[in-house]
Amino acid sequence: MNQPLAERLRPSSIDEYIGQKHLVGKGAVLYRMIESGNISSFILWGPPGVGKTSLAKIISVRLKVPFFTLSAVTSGVKEVREVIDKCKSSSLFSPTSRPILFIDEIHRFSKSQQDSLLNAVETGVVTLIGATTENPSFEVIRPLLSRCQIYTLKPLDENDLATLTERAIKTDRFLKSLKITVKETEALYRYAGGDARKLLNILDLLTQNAAEGDEVVIDNKSVTENLQQNPAAYDKGGEMHYDIISAFIKSIRGSDPDAAIYWLARMVAGGEDPKFIARRLVISASEDIGLANPNALLLANACFEALEKIGWPEGRIILAETTVYLAASPKSNSAYMAINDALGEVDASGDLPVPLHLRNAPTSLMKSMDYGKGYKYAHDFPENFVKQDYLPDKLGKRNFWKPQRNASEEKLRERLERLWGERFGPDGKKR
Repeated sequence: MNQPLAERLRPSSIDEYIGQKHLVGKGAVLYRMIESGNISSFILWGPPGVGKTSLAKIISVRLKVPFFTLSAVTSGVKEVREVIDKCKSSSLFSPTSRPILFIDEIHRFSKSQQDSLLNAVETGVVTLIGATTENPSFEVIRPLLSRCQIYTLKPLDENDLATLTERAIKTDRFLKSLKITVKETEALYRYAGGDARKLLNILDLLTQNAAEGDEVVIDNKSVTENLQQNPAAYDKGGEMHYDIISAFIKSIRGSDPDAAIYWLARMVAGGEDPKFIARRLVISASEDIGLANPNALLLANACFEALEKIGWPEGRIILAETTVYLAASPKSNSAYMAINDALGEVDASGDLPVPLHLRNAPTSLMKSMDYGKGYKYAHDFPENFVKQDYLPDKLGKRNFWKPQRNASEEKLRERLERLWGERFGPDGKKR
């Protein structure tokens, strides 16, 4: 069939929409917004194939408002102004139905293009729904961000993928004409990677040569063999970009500078946005190298700034230098693990009160309530250190940061063991 399965199965209502229950489940923020009919501008941030475009279209259909769309890849300021003029005309024709302007890959819009949206969004000419695979705070200008809510979409989990697979087999006009048997799903879900489009593209691939009434068996072997024979067939949406950046970062994490440089070359040759690569290097420097070599973050940040000054094509040399350095550096994710552990504790224990001795006491009333009482000023003591409790009382000696086995963190551990004694064990881990 000429139309891809992913398009044939695109949901047309909120009931058909799979995943993102934290946003569209009953009582969730977008569910309430849709039910009330009062939609404010927002940006959907998430990986490919999780339903950003589908959700925007469903909202416009549900609210029965005009729907205009732009792609940041192909549209300039001229196209933005033209579509805003159409939105204005639509608003005049039906003042109670404010049109929705959907912009795909909004992070690719230049500052001038984003500026051209501001007035229309601010004055209510349009309701803007943006979609991005990139953190909006990096590329969307502050004035526009301040006028939009940011909603994060998650990769589909196995239950979502199972629901989508079953729906495709039972409802698609072509697939339901086949005799499909699903024996195994591990490879199917692994290759899909939480991406609905990839899942449906794989099903397309597995059935592309079948005719009505044919038997098709889906198992780990059939999925793997088909994808090895035609690895691009399930990447019809062009998401190889995300696979390559994943291989790039994993090569750095795995301390293989040759592989990292190869994947960097693939991205450079493919016309990848250099700033996208530089941002990933900054993240890798803090997430994967961290305190094992704190200079890595400094170099990665300098790489990002130098790239903006130098430009292209010389910028590829700066990226290459940083890539090799990060890949060759010792690795530690102790800071990454520490913040995740601490966030987990905050989620579990809630807003625990700050101990009185750590509170500021700028007024006499606060002093009378013992704010700041008993606090010991570290700089008044030898080595600028004094033992006292800094965590909420309920947490006691809760350990979040656990130093790992590398020269840099070992020095930090030794200092902390000397200061805190029994709180830090000699094996490099907190007791």
